[in-house]
Amino acid sequence: MTVTDDTIKKLVGNVLKYGVRTVLFIGILGGLVYLFNHANDTVDYSHFEEKEESIFAVIGDIFRGVKQMNGSSIIYVAIIILFLTPFVRLLLSLVSFILEKDKLYVGITLLVLCIICLSVYFGFGH
Repeated sequence: MTVTDDTIKKLVGNVLKYGVRTVLFIGILGGLVYLFNHANDTVDYSHFEEKEESIFAVIGDIFRGVKQMNGSSIIYVAIIILFLTPFVRLLLSLVSFILEKDKLYVGITLLVLCIICLSVYFGFGH
């Protein structure tokens, strides 16, 4: 199978379409689980806890919470997928620009990807 620009454009469209649908489904599921488990809880806004953790620790905590069917962890998975959807689009755009041999847009896309990766990495407890 030959990978063309049209193939990548269709793939990008599908990533965005199915990414949003997946986020919606997982978010609703997480919200329902959360409401089912915490329907009668009283919210206390007087104390907020700030933790300095690496992104890898945070993601590990989220997936451990999903295994325990923690509603807020399921919602966080939806947020992670929501973040990854345009990130995957950027990666596919990079492949498209490489195939087109468009050096300017390859450089710009690599710069944007580096900025995103560094922001996420250094934004968590470093």
